[in-house]
Amino acid sequence: MPLKRYGADCALIVVDVQNSFCPGGALAVPGGDEVVPLINHLSLLFENVILTQDWHPAGHVSFASSHPGAAPFSQIELDYGKQTLWPEHCVADSDGAAFHPALETGHARLIVRKGCNPAIDSYSAFVEADRRTATGLAGYLAARGIRKVWIAGLATDFCVAWSAIDACAAGLETSVIEDACRAIDIDGSLAQAWFDMRQAGVRRLRSDEV
Repeated sequence: MPLKRYGADCALIVVDVQNSFCPGGALAVPGGDEVVPLINHLSLLFENVILTQDWHPAGHVSFASSHPGAAPFSQIELDYGKQTLWPEHCVADSDGAAFHPALETGHARLIVRKGCNPAIDSYSAFVEADRRTATGLAGYLAARGIRKVWIAGLATDFCVAWSAIDACAAGLETSVIEDACRAIDIDGSLAQAWFDMRQAGVRRLRSDEV
């Protein structure tokens, strides 16, 4: 087992490596399961590993099935702005919400569950989609003196990107590990996500640079 390379002021944030987002899941990200062995290896390098988990109640506002006549991947307007409607996924306590069975989780210092409010979606690990409701992760990191974060997981163009941008906004030095992520890429969303992350100050790197 390699020695940990990063100490108390650093953290690896592993975003939503859950069954719903892996092959065979309700909202499968192409190649989503391919990140698991690499993330397990990267986790050995960090004292602080944080996992996030989509954890939606049944009938969540982000589900197309909650809006009669609406198709998955269409958009509607909610009080907080545009909302993409998704197939039902990561329903709390379901197999889809569970972490991928090969993901090593026993060493995690914290699991952040998001999207728990039935009326608000949450891509980011830091702030929900209304852009007002904090998850508490920024406070947790600040209280422990963590100043640098590396982010991996699913999907690059949604939950990873939103989390990385909000990490920068919280004053954290932020890197996204490109080959430890996979994307959905709807209508150019991946290219837009990398542009937005770069504009926010996110560093883009590969696992051999970690």
